[in-house]
This record gives sequence, structure tokens and C-alpha cells, in this order.
Amino acid sequence: MPTQNRLLDSLPRADRQRLLGACEPAALEKGQLLAQRGRPLRQAYFPLAGAISLTIHADGHQALEVGMVGCEGMLGSHWLLGPGVAPAQAEVLIAGRAWRIGRPAFSRQLALSTALRRNLGRYLGVRLEQLALAVACRRFHPIGPRLARWLLMSQDRAAADHFQVTHESLAQMLGVRRVGVTVAAGDLQRRGLIRYHRGELAVLDRPGLEVAACSCYAADGQAYTRRMA
Repeated sequence: MPTQNRLLDSLPRADRQRLLGACEPAALEKGQLLAQRGRPLRQAYFPLAGAISLTIHADGHQALEVGMVGCEGMLGSHWLLGPGVAPAQAEVLIAGRAWRIGRPAFSRQLALSTALRRNLGRYLGVRLEQLALAVACRRFHPIGPRLARWLLMSQDRAAADHFQVTHESLAQMLGVRRVGVTVAAGDLQRRGLIRYHRGELAVLDRPGLEVAACSCYAADGQAYTRRMA
């Protein structure tokens, strides 16, 4: 049976069932801190619904989002490379649920499954390509298209048309001033693409939002399909 996590579902049935047997279900609560940069990550997560934001703090500046993890992958993929410390802070942005596993148990699964090692390596390749794309996106694309892209990414992982998010957190995720997000979100709302009220955001017109988003949203999906096929 499919698990609703694309990385898990890419494994052969026997490997997937053995891995799930070593996992436990876990709730992802909004605001929950799952990892701190530079500290050991003791548990990995395979989200089924919800979104985990990966952020970096530098020189006293506000946190900047450098990635997002949801039902397409896992938090803890860097374990494949050996280091146990987290490369970024990981915080639940959109509540959901996941499968959770400790590092010793996951290491045993890696030793037993060639498919897990192979597919996890492919997923790390996706993450690297998406990270490089995000750097270029942040440098060259306007706030509006970047916001549309971020909302689509969040909706994909939330598995719902509405979720909770504030202008402050959007500004932090995009690395811009709050006023910029307010203007961009207001434009999307006037065009009938979204509805935003008191921290509740609803996607009203997904095809229209896809048109409004920068090309990086489609490029992200293409990178995943190409590398994970």
C-alpha cells in the first residue's frame, strides 16, 4: 500500500515494509523544532502531510529559508553522507503527520537496502539542484512570482487548499521586508488567486497561481521527476 511519501513509495515493497517496521508514526505540530543547525539530528522524518521549513541564521540576521521538506522526501537525508549534525534548522511550518525513525535503526536499514541507498542518493541530488535554483530565484525573480511559487510548494505538501501562515513568516521565508509580502499577497488576492484573512490562507485558483509563479516552480518538479525516475 502507498504511504503518501514519495521517497518511501519509490522503494521496492519488501524494502519499504522493512523500513516502515522500524519507524513510528509522529504528529508534526506547527512551530515544532525538529533540528538545530550544527547539533546532532537524532530522529529523521518522512512527512506524509505538512511542511518542514529549513532555515539558516547568519550574523544575527533573521532566519532565511533554504529549503522545504514534505511528502516528496525526508528530513535527515544527510545521514547517507555520514555526518549526524543537522545542516540547517528544521521547524514545522504546516502541521501534518510523518513516519519517524532514529539514527541507529536507519543506519541498519541503509545497510540492508541497496534501493534505499540509491534512492536517497538521488534525492540528495534533487535537493542540491533545487538549492542552486533557489539561490538564482532569490537573486533574479520579483517577490510576487516567488511568493506564488512558495504558496504552490506549501500547498503541495499541506495536501490541502488552505493553511495557516502569517505575513511575518512569509517575509522570513522569502528573505524580504514584510511590506513587500503584503503588497504581493494583496495583488494575488485582488486577482482572485488566493484569499488571506487573519493568518488563514486559501488557494482559490491553482492554475492561475501556477501562471503567476516564476519558472522555478516547474523546474523544481522537473528536477525531482528526472532524478527520481
